[in-house]
Amino acid sequence: MSKPAANIWLIRHGETEWSRSGRHTGTTDIALTEHGRRQASALAPLLSTQTFDLVLTSPMQRAVDTCRLAGLGEQAQVEPELHEWNYGVYEGRKTADIREETPDWSVWTSPIPEGESAAQVGARAQRLIDRLLGREVGHVALFSHAHFLRVLAAVWTTGEASMGAHLALDTAAVSVLGFEREVRVIAKWNLQQPVDQPAR
Repeated sequence: MSKPAANIWLIRHGETEWSRSGRHTGTTDIALTEHGRRQASALAPLLSTQTFDLVLTSPMQRAVDTCRLAGLGEQAQVEPELHEWNYGVYEGRKTADIREETPDWSVWTSPIPEGESAAQVGARAQRLIDRLLGREVGHVALFSHAHFLRVLAAVWTTGEASMGAHLALDTAAVSVLGFEREVRVIAKWNLQQPVDQPAR
């Protein structure tokens, strides 16, 4: 059998204007804010203590820039499966606004016209997990997005994408998936590094 990935580090990109305001950001390529850039740079000391066999990043600029500012840009490979949930007609909209038209709407349980369902995102996460477990890598870093990383962790532990609804994830947060003996676990979740504030 192939050696399983011992640790998979999940790094959400830094703050953007849309993440700050709560707008669903899937296919729109939004840049990091200045605060988001500081958040990404603050990850460098932590990540420099690790030796990664494989570094993958979403193709979206906010993830690529976070990876670069965190010090792993030269090692990174773009991985299309790491792109954020495709929100279809809800792209750029806030949940509260959508619920004015569709009460009780949830990305986790509601139809997403012209986008991806939770099951489809879960299948994408499972494909990526299967590929990682089939490679001879022990330490992996993945730079991606909130909803996709929540789905990835949910599928890793339970096989159910919808369980990601219970895993809140902040910008520039670091999480770690791994094994306890043969059982897949979330070893760390939603850890944040202190961010230096700009001089006044």
